[in-house]
Amino acid sequence: MEVMVKKFQSKFRKVKEEMNRWDELQSCLISQFRNASHILDRLQVLQMSNNYGTLNCVSGVRDALLEKQIGSLNNILVSMRKTLEEFHCIVASLEKLHCDGRQLVKGSSSRTTMKQLQQRVGVKPRLIDCLDGLLFLHEIYYSEYLLKSSVVSVLSAMAIMPRLPLPISDTQITQRDSSNIAFHCLRSWCTTTTLG
Repeated sequence: MEVMVKKFQSKFRKVKEEMNRWDELQSCLISQFRNASHILDRLQVLQMSNNYGTLNCVSGVRDALLEKQIGSLNNILVSMRKTLEEFHCIVASLEKLHCDGRQLVKGSSSRTTMKQLQQRVGVKPRLIDCLDGLLFLHEIYYSEYLLKSSVVSVLSAMAIMPRLPLPISDTQITQRDSSNIAFHCLRSWCTTTTLG
C-alpha cells in the first residue's frame, strides 16, 4: 500500500511540473492577448478617415497602415493558437496521469478493495484522495482550457470584424482571473491532501 502511495507522489510531482508550465504559458497568453487587443483598438481608429487629417492626401497611407496592423494581428493570433495547443498538451498530460492512477489501483497485484482505498498510510492521504485529486486537477484545468479557447475564438472573430464594439477589458479580466481561481482552488486542495 505504501508503495502505491509513493507512486502517486511521483504523479503529483509531475502534476506540479505541469502546473508550473501552465503558469508560464498563462503569462505568455495574457501578453499575447494584450498585444492583440491593442491592435484591435488601433484598427478601429485607423479605419476612420477623419483620423488622418492632412495624411488623407497621401495615396494609400490608410491601406498600408491597416495592412501592417492586420498582419501583426494575424501573427499574434497564430502565436495564441500555438500557446493554446501547449495548454491542451498539459490537459492531456493531466488526463493521462489520472487514467494511469486509476489503472495503478485496478492493476495492482492484489486487487485493491474499497476499504484499502479509504485506508491511510501514516500521515499520507488515502488512495481515494489521490485518485480524486488527479481527477479534480484534470477537470479544473480542462475547464480553464475551454475558457481560454473560447476567448481566443472571440478575439479571432473580432479580428475578422474589427468594427464591432470590443469588450476587451472585460475579456482581459476574465483571462487573468481564470488562472487565479484555478490556482487558489488547487493550492487549497494540495494543502489539505499533503503528500509528504
